[in-house]
Amino acid sequence: MPATNADLFHKTRLLTPGPTAVPEAVLLEMAQPIIHHRTKQFQAIFKEVSEQLQRLFRTAGPVLTLAGSGTTAFEAAQVSLIKPGAKAITIAGGKFGERWQDVYNAYGVEQVQINVPWGDAVGPAQVEEALKANPGVSVVTMCHSETSTATAADVRAVAQIVSKTDALLLVDGITAVGAMPVEMDAWGIDVLVTGSQKALMLPPGLGMVGLGPRALKRLEEVKPGPCYNLDLRRWLASWKKNDVPFTPAVSLVRGLRVAMAMIEAEGLENVWARTAGLAAATREALEAIGLKRISTSPSDSVTGVFYPEGVDDSAFRGGLRDEYSVHIAGGQDGRGAKWKGKIFRLSHMGYVDAGDTLAGLSAIESLLREAGCVSVGAGAAVAAFAGAMA
Repeated sequence: MPATNADLFHKTRLLTPGPTAVPEAVLLEMAQPIIHHRTKQFQAIFKEVSEQLQRLFRTAGPVLTLAGSGTTAFEAAQVSLIKPGAKAITIAGGKFGERWQDVYNAYGVEQVQINVPWGDAVGPAQVEEALKANPGVSVVTMCHSETSTATAADVRAVAQIVSKTDALLLVDGITAVGAMPVEMDAWGIDVLVTGSQKALMLPPGLGMVGLGPRALKRLEEVKPGPCYNLDLRRWLASWKKNDVPFTPAVSLVRGLRVAMAMIEAEGLENVWARTAGLAAATREALEAIGLKRISTSPSDSVTGVFYPEGVDDSAFRGGLRDEYSVHIAGGQDGRGAKWKGKIFRLSHMGYVDAGDTLAGLSAIESLLREAGCVSVGAGAAVAAFAGAMA
């Protein structure tokens, strides 16, 4: 259906924590004529992208780029690196930590599950105790930024503990890499995973897997599991030749090169600081109108709050979308909590600035005020945000 005149004059503000907004320069690059992937032209682009990703991950090791989502990349790491018949420690405090447990359930891997309340971060001491009680553990999985609960964990502390054992630490950095400080080599992270549609400012379709020295050694020692496309050995062998084993998402790889250049032009530390500033100011703004955070250890990549009593999630987010062209995310249900319809979440990752966030906060306050859920003076959220950003 063609756009109406009214549609043409509404800027969509995509504040969902994935997919996130894509810059015009990236869109234009992806609109270039398709090129064949078995060519020196693509290999040169892929080599440049791989080097950019190494700088982003802060690693000297390979960062593999797979066609697929972040889930594809993390599952590949899980099945490629677990020792046959060994246990895994799987940490969950939200929907995505539970997903990594589900992956190992699907492959019949025995697990020691550490389940923390949604909105809380795992304590390093909990991981240490589990490792001591299970000396044969092969891998530990955890989320750095649990997207469903807007919660950040102390990956650095956990990595220091896991590195003293034979277990590998597999980190879901899908809403952390490119948004929050992550130092793969310096922190001792064995495997770090992210996806294209978050802080990297691309459409969905790419998953990245960074491999540290211990992970590379494990790939040499462990026989391939019950997988083919997800076998990281295939991807690593091709990566060494600036290539991929299977047909890549060519246009996305080209777009990634432009997006990474934008991040590097701003400076990665500056990106981290900008994201943290937006997150802190957003928390101040939402608390100023009486909303309660969902996390005791808030992530800088996404903010989540509980709805006031009586607000209908579908109607509220639909109103934001239809009346203000603002898109935010709702909650999810899992084994640890049922948050669907009870919370909403806003992203601070990637191609989002203070103007986008202000527009979203103003719209949120307006709708809540219409519903009789805001008792403070008009403009309180905007004033608090501006004050925090000053």
